[in-house]
Amino acid sequence: MTKSKTYDILDNFFKLDMRVKKIENLMILNESQNNLSSSERCKSSYSKSELAILFYILMDEGLLFFDSADVKKNRISFQEFISGNFTYRDNEGVQKKITRISRQFSECKGYTYKEKQIKFLDDLIGILMERKRKLENW
Repeated sequence: MTKSKTYDILDNFFKLDMRVKKIENLMILNESQNNLSSSERCKSSYSKSELAILFYILMDEGLLFFDSADVKKNRISFQEFISGNFTYRDNEGVQKKITRISRQFSECKGYTYKEKQIKFLDDLIGILMERKRKLENW
């Protein structure tokens, strides 16, 4: 083998090695970003049911949506979004990850949970009215 071919082979090897290292660095960077984003969730002072009611109302009234043309797809997208991005306060006051929220969403739709929604809305309206009062007196 000539020196020229040997140098070409070594040069190509080092170029390949550098490319592999760049790819590895990108994968490590991407993995660390995924770990950060999957572990960092918005915490809530609401219970799981209350959080479902809040988002269900915002979704049902068309204030927030993923797909306004497809109700079923919109609802599924909302449930996945909430599960992937929020925690709720359990009965002991501890923040818990939401794994599934479909049952709580279904409860929002049912007539038997009407009183629960009315109470939630009354509490939310009270908070919003207090906020408005603070702004008016600012």
